[in-house]
Amino acid sequence: MFGLFKKKKPAESEVDLSKVKSQPYDNSVFLGDEPEEELPPPLNNEQKVAVAKHIHGNPISQLVADTIDDNPPLPPSLPDENNNTAEKKNNTDNNDNTNETVRLSWAERLRQGLSKSRSQMAKSLAGIFGGGKIDEDLYEDLEAVLLGADMGVEATGTLLQDVRCRVSLKGLKDANELRGALKDALYELLKPLEQPLKLPENSKPFVIMMTGVNGAGKTTSIGKLAKQFQVQGKSVLLAAGDTFRAAAREQLQQWGERNQVAVISQSGGDSAAVCFDAVEAAKARGIDVVLADTAGRLPTQLHLMEEIKKVKRVLQKSLPDAPHEIILVLDATIGQNAVNQVIAFDDALGLTGLIVSKLDGTAKGGILAALASKRPIPVRYIGVGEGIDDLRPFDARAFTEALLGE
Repeated sequence: MFGLFKKKKPAESEVDLSKVKSQPYDNSVFLGDEPEEELPPPLNNEQKVAVAKHIHGNPISQLVADTIDDNPPLPPSLPDENNNTAEKKNNTDNNDNTNETVRLSWAERLRQGLSKSRSQMAKSLAGIFGGGKIDEDLYEDLEAVLLGADMGVEATGTLLQDVRCRVSLKGLKDANELRGALKDALYELLKPLEQPLKLPENSKPFVIMMTGVNGAGKTTSIGKLAKQFQVQGKSVLLAAGDTFRAAAREQLQQWGERNQVAVISQSGGDSAAVCFDAVEAAKARGIDVVLADTAGRLPTQLHLMEEIKKVKRVLQKSLPDAPHEIILVLDATIGQNAVNQVIAFDDALGLTGLIVSKLDGTAKGGILAALASKRPIPVRYIGVGEGIDDLRPFDARAFTEALLGE
């Protein structure tokens, strides 16, 4: 009876798996490692067959075995050093070409910014410069085109008189030759406005007071000017003097963070007080340039014009010769109303320069000619886009070519 509980001995042909010891992964010993005990001998053929039968009968072992890939994919090969160097060189060349395009693209950006005005004038002038003789009818058509381009009555009369003189002196007969005469006449009219802003070396701080109506682009122009002055090696301080418009202070602070420039502001203070504190801080810190923002106002609001006069008087209390520059920012899209703004602000403050912004947003780019004829105040900068490099000093020749170029 006790024979039933005796452990059955494996047959001579069977292999006892309990006596099969585990083997190393590759049956090898690494150099420098001394085994603690004697390694078991490799499996013989019978033992290998027994192990295979055991795995086949055990589902879990088979599942694990199925998850092991006998031919695992090799890792991606390292890139060839020569090919990698060539690829880097090509990328560097492409970047250099892109940077070169950006560096040399101001003339193209100016031409693109004035594309609406140039396209409008090109359509209008096509019939005039298309051929035929020069007569009074042609001059009348040219006058209508110039008036339609927002050049104003005075500037149009000046240009026509100059064109007539050039035609008479040069003996021009063909209408095709009028384009060159018109370009030269417009350039001579705009040339006095070409006076770039130059910062003196001995005046520290140099205070620039920015004025203009709401939405003309004062705050944005301040941010772009701050970047340009930094490129020139000047230290800049911003005064958030627009305490009236919502989020004006936050907008200027964002420009300050972008350019890493300090901003003097107050949560609910007076505009003149903010500008005064900014000048005092600039004197204490040795700052080169102070850009003072002011609240936008219409020239017809007399009480607001009196407030901006107060800002100028308060600046003079901190620095007797301040502000050194009073710049009016004009929106080019408002047409002849820009002339009225220049006259009103000039009479109230004594403007020293202009910034004409948003020239890319109008199809009538002749407003500069109207300003040159009515109130020839220097145009320090013009803006033809939203980019930080799209505000550049005014160049009369480049502007004329971009406006009347073929």
